[in-house]
Amino acid sequence: MSHPSSSFSSRLLAWWDEHGRHDLPWQHDPNPYRVWVSEIMLQQTQVTTVERYFERFMRSFPAVMNLAAASADDVLHLWSGLGYYSRARNMHKAAQQIVADHQGELPVTLEDLIALPGIGRSTAGAIRSLALQEREPILDGNVKRVLARVYAVEGWSGSTPNLKRLWSLSEEVTPVERVANYTQAIMDLGATVCTRGRPRCDDCPMFSICEARKRDLVTAIPAAKPRKPKRRKSVVMLMATNAAGEVLLQKRPPSGIWGGLWSFPELAAEGEVAEWCKQRLGGHTDKQVWQPVSHSFSHYDLDMTPVEVRIENESPMVMDGDRWLWYNTRSPAEVGLAAPVNRLLEKLDARKGEHI
Repeated sequence: MSHPSSSFSSRLLAWWDEHGRHDLPWQHDPNPYRVWVSEIMLQQTQVTTVERYFERFMRSFPAVMNLAAASADDVLHLWSGLGYYSRARNMHKAAQQIVADHQGELPVTLEDLIALPGIGRSTAGAIRSLALQEREPILDGNVKRVLARVYAVEGWSGSTPNLKRLWSLSEEVTPVERVANYTQAIMDLGATVCTRGRPRCDDCPMFSICEARKRDLVTAIPAAKPRKPKRRKSVVMLMATNAAGEVLLQKRPPSGIWGGLWSFPELAAEGEVAEWCKQRLGGHTDKQVWQPVSHSFSHYDLDMTPVEVRIENESPMVMDGDRWLWYNTRSPAEVGLAAPVNRLLEKLDARKGEHI
């Protein structure tokens, strides 16, 4: 079943004029750079969370040139807690590529945008639509869900045939006029009304034309992504504090989980703590094993056992290179920290002055 594309877009725009979001930070002066930053931040992240990060990020990096000139630590520090850190690393690389290849101006063609790290077809389309008023379809998670339900595209939206069908539908229903408003509107509808759980069908402008609603398939469309059982990993997080109360952190490799962020040294088992401290730090005195904490990633769950130790006479060996940092929780260095690491640092700071 299909519906005239003009009916879809006119219903959506009429709804957005009355109920949509019109005062988001990135909607003010929506130039390509600001839209790009917001679109990357909004990937798999709630608007209310992004609003806080976006304003602070733009104050520090108001233009591509500022972002390109920053250190990776500066960028990751402002991203700390937002998650999915490859987004920040890719954005930083893209900014440097823009300076090198495009004189510091974000390119505006679809092809040039997609050639940049971290920018796919949908993000490129959103930049062109929202910032330049160019007619481009988009297909983020919210848009997939809206289109899949209205047109009863059953199954997982990420399958190859469904993606092809949804891109075709997105192209078909995107209007020629008011494209920026339309693009914001369809994202808003998916985020606030046609939600994954407990959609508000009675408030939806597509109520009378939605095939999933007519067939009582709203909760079944789109189907969840087929999942493999998650692996579970266990590590020991070594929280070594020196006489000054500083905590030893290690910079993680540039790619992979928490890539480029600072974290505690990781050991495979508690029994390795004494030897590691002897070799790296000249030994340790007190030791206390904390209750394990867990963190879930997309493809595995991580159980972390924090082990707190005191270092009386730290060895200079550990300061070799730029991968080690004695971190002062009372006057912290501006570096990127994963949320679980930051929470452990806050707890450690709260315990200062206590005997272990």
